[in-house]
Amino acid sequence: MTKRVAILISGGGSNMVALCESMVGDHPARPVLVASNDAAAGGLAKAAAMGIPTASVDHRPFGTDRAAFEAELLTPILAAEPDILCLAGFMRVLTPGFVGRFAGRMLNIHPSLLPKYPGLHTHRRALEAGDTEAGCTVHEVTPVLDDGPILGQARVPVLAGDTEASLAARVLVQEHHLYPAVLRRFAEGDRRPVIL
Repeated sequence: MTKRVAILISGGGSNMVALCESMVGDHPARPVLVASNDAAAGGLAKAAAMGIPTASVDHRPFGTDRAAFEAELLTPILAAEPDILCLAGFMRVLTPGFVGRFAGRMLNIHPSLLPKYPGLHTHRRALEAGDTEAGCTVHEVTPVLDDGPILGQARVPVLAGDTEASLAARVLVQEHHLYPAVLRRFAEGDRRPVIL
């Protein structure tokens, strides 16, 4: 049975596009919704152009009440009946209640080799630490930020003269390979990590 995938974004949606473009042919999943916390997120227009239903719920009117924001966000998500929820540059920390609702079926991509550098500014932290390699990780989402079981990693070398921007660009290329590979395996019921 084909798995239904909802994707949450906050920006341009390049990882979302990579995921959606991969879900064709004999792929075991199909995108059913792209939702954002920002109605101006560039990825929403890209998803709409691909024929994928979209929704947006602005987090700002809810202030610090994350649960109220999530309750509103759940309306389009639950209406889409997803089997898998993919976070693809979704820049809101989710409450344990929200995460628990999708336990075991929510994925996220993070631009570091977890458990190194959870949270923000990952490329700056890798450069400041003098790391010789960086990369990205796809993991299952748990209530602890960037801490769930690792489902895939891709590595890139840190080059002499790298800036945050140049390192981020090189990692992003790998993100676009890794996330679709992990999603396909995950949708087939296989949780063995993908290593690129």
